[in-house]
Amino acid sequence: MRQPSLCSREVSSFRKHRTLVNGFAMCGDCVEKEYPNRGNICLENGSFLLNFTGCAVCNKRDFMLITNKSFKEEDGEEIVTYDHLCKNCHHVIARHEYTFSIMDEFQEYTMLCLLCGKAEDTISILPDDPRQMTLLF
Repeated sequence: MRQPSLCSREVSSFRKHRTLVNGFAMCGDCVEKEYPNRGNICLENGSFLLNFTGCAVCNKRDFMLITNKSFKEEDGEEIVTYDHLCKNCHHVIARHEYTFSIMDEFQEYTMLCLLCGKAEDTISILPDDPRQMTLLF
């Protein structure tokens, strides 16, 4: 597999639309909307293709590759990261981060990705969600 790289044409043409997040370049020219609000839809894997307008480098709209997938646990939090790449020219479109943790009686999920968006969700691990209980006074 060819390594993702920034060719000189890409650097000069798309410099103002590239974003650096934690040292990773991401391309705003390839998406309809940067970091769309996805409510509580947190993706541990996959791609939000409805937000993909096409590769700004090769001008093709095709499926994406998921590369550099890593899983680590840090202070009780599971963190999954990976890169979305153009299937045709291996242009880096976005870096995806998904987290999972347990806080008290709740499972907490987050997602942050230029392509897939930002989202948070909290789910009770108890049979009856205490947030759904009504007061009986």
